[in-house]
Parts: sequence; structure tokens; C-alpha cells
Amino acid sequence: MENQPIFRKSKPPYLLGLLCLIPLIGAFVGLGLLIVGIFQYKDKWLIIIGSFGILFTVMIYSSVFLFLKYGKLPKEGFTNVSQMQLNRLVKDVEFYKLQNGQYPDSLQQLKEDDKLISIDDPIDAFGSKGWKPFNYKKVGEKYLIFSSGIDGIPYTKDDLFPTIEINDSSKIGFLKSN
Repeated sequence: MENQPIFRKSKPPYLLGLLCLIPLIGAFVGLGLLIVGIFQYKDKWLIIIGSFGILFTVMIYSSVFLFLKYGKLPKEGFTNVSQMQLNRLVKDVEFYKLQNGQYPDSLQQLKEDDKLISIDDPIDAFGSKGWKPFNYKKVGEKYLIFSSGIDGIPYTKDDLFPTIEINDSSKIGFLKSN
């Protein structure tokens, strides 16, 4: 036997870098490649591939977060959910009156009676201040309830109101906005 090294240095696992294109998994693979590239192989390309895997995952998740927080499409999607909840809240407010003889002074009173009632506006879910309740105002023996809409400002053009049929013989206190 000639002077052959006992341990042969294997080729760096560059192909594992393809796993770096899978978000989240790519971050862990990238971290592994980065560590192996620094300490075992001392290979700059393996270090670059590992760093790319970590950065790629961070970029993907950051862009998804920003899209959900500031994108118009997700807020428009929550408009339908908000509309359904408004319609449901009218029923809850009317049921509250049947039980208590008067309309609640605030939506929080509904929540005290039934913990499962949702009084928070889904459109505001991604707002900077978190979830806000629907707008509610008791007006004498009637009430007004609505969502501030996508812009989050009450009494503007994009406000959402319950879509319920009100005719002259209706015995509910919901004030329909014009």
C-alpha cells in the first residue's frame, strides 16, 4: 500500500442546496449547510448556499406577512365574513332585547350573556391596533350597527351595514342607513 490518506475528504453536498428552495425546511437545511461549510469543508460556495437558504425562507415569510397585513385582497376577503357577522349580530341584539326588555348599551353586554358571540370586526384583524369591535350605537329604542370597512374609518363610503330585509311591519330596532 502506498501513501494513501486513511480518510478521503468527500465532495461538499451542494445538491442539498436544492432543499433551500423549500420555505422553512430551507432555513434548517441552510443552517446545516452553513455550519458544515464553515467547520467541516471550509468551502465558500457551501457557505453561500446555506446563507441563501436562510435568507430565502426569511424573504418568503416576510412577503407573505406583509401581503396579509397590508394587501387589499385579504381585507376584501374578510369583507364577506364581516358582512355575515353583522347579519348575525342583528339577530343577537334582537334576542337580547327579547330577554332583557331593552337593547344593549354596548356590544360588550352581548358578550357577557353569551361568550361565543363575536363582536370583533374581521376586517380589522390585520390592523395595527388589533381587533376592534363593530360600531354600535343605541339610539332611543333603536340601534345602529355597522363595520368601518376596509379604511377603518367610521361613517365613510366603504362602511358595511347588515343586509336584512326591513319593511313597515318589521318589529326590529335596527336603523337602516341610507
